[in-house]
Amino acid sequence: MKIFTNILIFLAVALILVNVYLLDFNNPFEGDSMVALIGIAASFCAVLILLIFRMSKKIEDKLKN
Repeated sequence: MKIFTNILIFLAVALILVNVYLLDFNNPFEGDSMVALIGIAASFCAVLILLIFRMSKKIEDKLKN
């Protein structure tokens, strides 16, 4: 499960980097830049959720032992 979450975190960070590349800093709320902002926010949320999931699995393992 740890490898799977690592792969998903890596993919989410890669999506953040791609969307930052697509972002137009002069007009961030127009056209494709808005889509890039939404993609950055969604990927950031995915990373947070995966980190919370990983921490919950560590806590669960400690409670079982």
